[in-house]
Amino acid sequence: MNEYLEFAQNHTFLVLGFVAVLGMIIWTEYSRFTQKFKNLDTNQAVQLMNNEQSVIVDVREDNEVKEGKIQGAKHLPLSQFSKRLVELEKSKAKPILVYCRSGNRSAQACSQLVKQGFENVNNLSGGFIAWESANLPVVKR
Repeated sequence: MNEYLEFAQNHTFLVLGFVAVLGMIIWTEYSRFTQKFKNLDTNQAVQLMNNEQSVIVDVREDNEVKEGKIQGAKHLPLSQFSKRLVELEKSKAKPILVYCRSGNRSAQACSQLVKQGFENVNNLSGGFIAWESANLPVVKR
């Protein structure tokens, strides 16, 4: 035990860095387990879209949508998402699939939707990149 204390005293920054990284890992995992929305892969997303009256929401910015989008997706850029959230009010009980380019910004939008009382919120893991990689259909504007 004395060796550990001596190591910690001699390598303070190394130990502090380790504690910081460990804390970030714990926080990330805690957030993932307590989130109230589902992360779906492309196959699960297609099943959701085919089996139910789902609403698809694209939260990418205008310049990103030029690459194409999933057919039927409603474009609500994340930068305007909280202001335009009222456009989805009629769909509170419907399954909602949210995507962005890689799946990170859409997770933020999913959290906002859950806070506003939306019941069945889903995030497309990997976002539009995963959708295109799976060779799924894309429509151009």
